[in-house]
Parts: sequence; structure tokens; C-alpha cells
Amino acid sequence: MLRLEKINGKNVWDILKLSVNDDQREFVASNEVSIIEAYTTVTNNGYAFPYGVYDDDTLVGFVMIGYDKDDYWDDAPKVADNNYNLWRLMIDKRYQQKGYGRKAIELALEFIKTFPCGEAEYCWLSYEPENTVAKALYESFGFVETGDMDGEELIAVLKL
Repeated sequence: MLRLEKINGKNVWDILKLSVNDDQREFVASNEVSIIEAYTTVTNNGYAFPYGVYDDDTLVGFVMIGYDKDDYWDDAPKVADNNYNLWRLMIDKRYQQKGYGRKAIELALEFIKTFPCGEAEYCWLSYEPENTVAKALYESFGFVETGDMDGEELIAVLKL
């Protein structure tokens, strides 16, 4: 059974060992970068929820959820204000094409819909325009592109 587990002192080292295929590296930040971003977000009055994705006791991926923006995110897209975002999603290359990504999104959205930081209208995310696999997966959940960009990435939103 798939579940999310908060990053902690025991599992962080295993999460850092996860990786994607070489041709996917340009589409997702490393887990090292994500964990650093989570830390700096939290220490600057923001919200970040980094989780390992587990199939029973087997670590298969990483997901990170955010809310609003921290004190130093000067170029945040407007949709970030008072909304949740699916900040990161990666499934280790050994476990791809087994439905884990879809289930991890379901679990992340279940968590978001508990509104741990307060009510919100949207969950948003962003992805590289060339990442057609991610686009199709997110569209299957009802995410719709807004036409806005977060840096070089397309923004898509899901009404909560």
C-alpha cells in the first residue's frame, strides 16, 4: 500500500539516493536541492512538506508540497498567494511505469485537501514545456494550464 512519510533523520539519506533516468534530469530538481529549498522556505516563514513515497516499506519516490510563499520569493507567480502547490514529484528510475506517480499525486492531493495551512482555492504546479509525460499525467487529474509561467515552466492549476 502506497503511503507518504515525512522526511526524517532516518530516511533522508535513502531519499537522497533516489534518482531519475538521465533523460529526465532536466525536468526535476535533485532531491538534495528540494530538501535545501524546503529547509530555507520553512526558516523564512514559509511552508514546505517534503515526503518520501513508500510502497509498504520500500522507498519509491519523493514528493514535496508547498503553500503560499516565503519572505524571500520575490518573483513568485500570483497563483502562489494563499494556494497550495505540488512543488516536486519524482519516482525513482527503478519504480517508474508502475503507477506510483499517479498514486503519489492522489496522496498529495488528499493531504492538500485537509488544508493544513488554511483554506485555498487552488493547487498549482509547474513543469517544463517539453515534459509531455508530466503534462498528460497532471491533465488527467484536472490540472489546466493558465498561460502563466514560473521561470521557464508552464503553470497549471486544479480548483480545490
